Amino acid sequence: MRRIIRHSAAGIEEVTDELVEEAPVEFRLGGVPIAVLMRTPGDDEHLGLGFALTEGIVLGPHEVVAVTSVAQAEEGGDRYDIVLAEGVHVDPEQFRRNLYTSSSCGVCGKASIDAVRVTARTIPEGPKVMPAMLTGLPAAMRSSQTLFDRTGSIHAAAAFTPQGTLLVLAEDVGRHNAVDKVVGRLSRDRWPLSDLVLLVSGRLSFEMVQKAAVAGMPIIAGVSGASSLAVDLGEELGMTVIGFLHSAGFNVYTGGIRVG
Repeated sequence: MRRIIRHSAAGIEEVTDELVEEAPVEFRLGGVPIAVLMRTPGDDEHLGLGFALTEGIVLGPHEVVAVTSVAQAEEGGDRYDIVLAEGVHVDPEQFRRNLYTSSSCGVCGKASIDAVRVTARTIPEGPKVMPAMLTGLPAAMRSSQTLFDRTGSIHAAAAFTPQGTLLVLAEDVGRHNAVDKVVGRLSRDRWPLSDLVLLVSGRLSFEMVQKAAVAGMPIIAGVSGASSLAVDLGEELGMTVIGFLHSAGFNVYTGGIRVG
């Protein structure tokens, strides 16, 4: 909580305001640091699992035994080790990041976009969704955003069934982190996520589409627009990419066969 000076039509007043928390978390693989994410604390185990899946570090949730907290006696910050299943071997240096991962850009400076494409799953032909169902998703997501109600400055990602039932929602300062939390939560019960619709609260970037593709999610929608590279990737992989989704309509950039 912070004391702020608020300017409004009612005048100028000093009030207490709640800020969304942003803090670093380090993820390790076999004890070797591979990434530092700027995220909203909480649900870090699911974030770590989702990150390992959507970044192609592991091929499925069965390859991760646990995401365990690493005790640090003298150093600050949160640290977690991604513990691989017996017989699974991954070179941590292959995924080690030279730059930290900010809440705005996700994993910056990927070595190769082609490497990201390799990890994407084969996208199924279905499911088919109705326009009326899609236009109801933003309100369904918004009504469950408790942190947004308190701070007004946090992103969300949500997974829905083709009929519009909300399965999982996550909030985070980073859109990509929110997606990873959703994927991490769902992956222990179902994998791949090939019959679900992913909705994100901001624009659709290449990374958002990539994460949905690696998880096998055929339909991704955003309340804002999509970048050219995001649409190119969606088209290449046979995904349905929807932007500017609101109660009155939406834009289908690619994969319109699944809508209607």
